[in-house]
Amino acid sequence: MDIILASASPRRRELMKLITESFTAVSTDADETLPEGIQPDKASEYLSCVKAEAAAASYPDALVIGCDTVVIVDDFILGKPVGEVQCREFLSLLSGRSHRVITGCTLIYKGNKRTFSCSTDVNFLELSDDDIERYIATGEPFDKAGGYGIQGKGALLIESIFGDYFNVVGLPVSMLNRELNSFINSVKE
Repeated sequence: MDIILASASPRRRELMKLITESFTAVSTDADETLPEGIQPDKASEYLSCVKAEAAAASYPDALVIGCDTVVIVDDFILGKPVGEVQCREFLSLLSGRSHRVITGCTLIYKGNKRTFSCSTDVNFLELSDDDIERYIATGEPFDKAGGYGIQGKGALLIESIFGDYFNVVGLPVSMLNRELNSFINSVKE
């Protein structure tokens, strides 16, 4: 069974190798516009489904995995920051507070579909303006939801996490592995 990971994220591709080396990663050109009124905690599942369905259209005989990660604070989704001003706003908002990171995953194989998500609480340290400026100067935050990468220098901003570390990086490895095995067994029956 061919496996397609519908993701351009190098972090997801590396984490997927913990589950299997036998997959192909592809980028999708899916419309990632969220529908009006969607609950923030359902956004990652919705987007993972959109990405998986786009890839499944191109790879109808493969098992497709779509993923999306969102950072939520005060019921507001923080995407990838567009420029330094927005990055500063995001990091200031996260400073000294807790937020949720939710990764949605969708599995599709020959008309069968399963969608699930994993949530992790992340507590940020209180950040000074200098802390924020130093982190922005690394260039690291701009391609990451919420404007930080826990697997890089963003780790210096974190006080604690409650839940799956890999989920914060962008792929809930343990949960995905269990769901993937269960899904494969169910579609083989």
